[in-house]
Amino acid sequence: MHRFFLPPSSIRGPDVIFTGPVVHQLTHVLRLTPGDAVKVLDNSGWEYEVELGACQKDQVQGTVRRKSLVSTEARTKVSIYQALLKGAKYELVLQKGTELGVVGFVPMVCERCVPGDTEAVGDSKLKRWEKIILEAAEQSRRGKLPRLMRPVGFREACRSAEGLSLLPWEGEKVMGLKAALRKAQVGQKLGPQRPFSVNLFIGPEGGFSPGEIDLALSAGVIPVSLGPRICRAETAGLAAAAAVLYEMGDLGG
Repeated sequence: MHRFFLPPSSIRGPDVIFTGPVVHQLTHVLRLTPGDAVKVLDNSGWEYEVELGACQKDQVQGTVRRKSLVSTEARTKVSIYQALLKGAKYELVLQKGTELGVVGFVPMVCERCVPGDTEAVGDSKLKRWEKIILEAAEQSRRGKLPRLMRPVGFREACRSAEGLSLLPWEGEKVMGLKAALRKAQVGQKLGPQRPFSVNLFIGPEGGFSPGEIDLALSAGVIPVSLGPRICRAETAGLAAAAAVLYEMGDLGG
């Protein structure tokens, strides 16, 4: 069944009003007609099974037939603090991270980012990125849309992150990702508990500078190793997010 995120204002009791680009998708792309059913989400964790009614040029009416809580969201809230990347590589991180279950993306400006890429992140690109997240969330049966923040400097990102913050880094030879997660659970005051949120700091193509590593350490961000192989910048965050979700029991049982 096709899924659509709509603004909460579009759902008024049992009545649902589809407007904007989704109308074209319903009537011309999918060629749905009155009586067909779709799933609607309001980004609050609720899912509505909606039967379509009257289809007009600028809107489609629907009626809620069933309402239920979405059970596809991960218990551990993973956010990717990803340095800006060349070309369309950032779009890959957004799309696949959303599919995996990442709850937030924070674009970072780091010392080794390409200047042209950092200057090109305006409103139009952010809107495109939001659309990529939206489509990936609908396809992967997410119950909530991941948050997308505006680009921030590395220092600000380190200081504003709340929760367990980890920085995959090829220079770390002792602390592995799994060991850091297990150490964090053992360190809980009320006994072993999963971290509620995990932030993953991922560098640009050229990696983090020595000064940035020192800055991260001073802010309480923990460098970790992802193993002996070196991942590309657009791969590292996705690999780390998948590993965290698996270790926390949110991926694969």
